[in-house]
Amino acid sequence: MARFWVCAAGAGFFLASLVLHARFCGSGVLRNFAFQVSWRSEKLLYRLDLGWPNYSEYFTGATFCVAVDSLNGLVYVAQRGDNIPKVLVFTEDGYFLRAWNYTVDTPHGMFAASTPYEQSVWITDVGSGSYGHTVKKYNSFGDLVQVLGTAGKKGTGLSPLQFDNPAELYVEDTGDIYIVDGDGGLNNRLIKLSQDFMILWLHGENGTGPAKFNIPHSVTLDSAGRVWVADRGNKRIQVFNKITGEWLGAWNNCFIDEGPSSVRFTPDEKYLIMAQLNLSRLLVVAAPPVGSIGDCSVVSTIQLPDQVLPHLLEVDRKTGAIYVAEIGAKQVQKFVPFHSHVPAFST
Repeated sequence: MARFWVCAAGAGFFLASLVLHARFCGSGVLRNFAFQVSWRSEKLLYRLDLGWPNYSEYFTGATFCVAVDSLNGLVYVAQRGDNIPKVLVFTEDGYFLRAWNYTVDTPHGMFAASTPYEQSVWITDVGSGSYGHTVKKYNSFGDLVQVLGTAGKKGTGLSPLQFDNPAELYVEDTGDIYIVDGDGGLNNRLIKLSQDFMILWLHGENGTGPAKFNIPHSVTLDSAGRVWVADRGNKRIQVFNKITGEWLGAWNNCFIDEGPSSVRFTPDEKYLIMAQLNLSRLLVVAAPPVGSIGDCSVVSTIQLPDQVLPHLLEVDRKTGAIYVAEIGAKQVQKFVPFHSHVPAFST
């Protein structure tokens, strides 16, 4: 199976287009994609790891999210479909380890939050079945450890806590949890929970003003104590103080055509990596200094072909590799820093 699409960006470019044919062996369907490659004046920051995973036939559904346990070298992929394993576990080198399907209805977002004593992964479930509208913690083998929300029942309540299409979460090393709840459902909320699952603060109103949301879709943190939220429907990034929940500012100048669907930092926090779903594009954005939010400044882009549809992504905290869950292409692709030791082509 041929796996191919990638390009990089900057200011001023030459564009070459060609049509490639790739056979998706898992489905047996022949599909055409336009492979657009842009050569820019600036140096490339990332390149595609063509050898990851070793066998892409394990992707048998729509791949909605990916999580990286950099402590243990594991990569989790969650996919949707009938009569298929919902969660796949790979090594960071691309070897398939196992799959499981227990108590997972319709996965949307996920986050790996492991310690030296525990391997765990959290999944947001937006299904309408008995396990839906929840945020769940599993161990690496799929055993259910914790359920947040009211299983099988959507709602706006806080006591007991209810969700409606929770999109994604981020878990700090302290155990505090940040959840964006509202992938097109009743809620448009950012909730911070303590490690014992008490609500510490929240912003929860639909709207376009500061600290209001329209489909909050992804959330991440930096070491300066700032919470970054991809406010997809409002075409912006909003930033908050992680301790108080105070609104610090917003970016909207990078998202004229489409809002961000995913946001993560590189390990050195020099850049933020963002996805734009319908544009099939990744943005590499300069991170602002501590004490300033400023304006969004795109440093580079990775332009994927039409209909690849990058939904959510994760960045390996150790290696800096970017893993992108693509619901259109039904796969996860891995991009590595340009000067990484990973070979450009694998056999």
